[in-house]
Amino acid sequence: MKVLLINGSPHKDGCTNVALEECAKTLNQNGIETEILWLGVKAIQGCIACGKCRKLGKCVFDDDVNKVAERADEFDGLIVGCPVYYGGPCSEITAFLDRLFYSAHGKLQTKPGAAIVSCRRGGATASFERLNKYFEINNMPVVTSQYWNQIHGNSKEQALQDEEGLQTMRTLGLNMAWLLKCIEAGKKAGIEKPQYEPTVFTNFIR
Repeated sequence: MKVLLINGSPHKDGCTNVALEECAKTLNQNGIETEILWLGVKAIQGCIACGKCRKLGKCVFDDDVNKVAERADEFDGLIVGCPVYYGGPCSEITAFLDRLFYSAHGKLQTKPGAAIVSCRRGGATASFERLNKYFEINNMPVVTSQYWNQIHGNSKEQALQDEEGLQTMRTLGLNMAWLLKCIEAGKKAGIEKPQYEPTVFTNFIR
């Protein structure tokens, strides 16, 4: 079993990575393979609602969004981490997730997901809620912890001093590993994935 952890921070080795590494370490200790993908510092194109992914089977902007979508079958779980900017998740991660979940939502369904946010002081819970909505709208079990998945600090060194935040990440890793093993045990017992009805869209203006 393998979990993909996405680092949406422009700082490869900053506070967000501290949290992701702590979670990954616990997953590894519990027999779960991990991979951390850093999105880097290049601008990420947002979704332009062209709808072409429905015909092409992938996004028209060929970057890490398509690479992750192509490899979706390799991953059993997804953890997304980013810093808080102006009380919300950074624009790079939301642009990435908007396109990923729109173009490849079917490849992510039923895979456990979790969000992690890092901030200096405030805005963590609002950002956390925003990121969780990607999982909640796509039939993905949301993995929780002992507290909201946040770490505090204005630098890597400060984040490493957030003992409660680090423990929250370890608990998240434990819970993700446990849920993945439960799902695997269910498969072996003959429990199949849910078969969903065709989606019904009800517009408020007719």
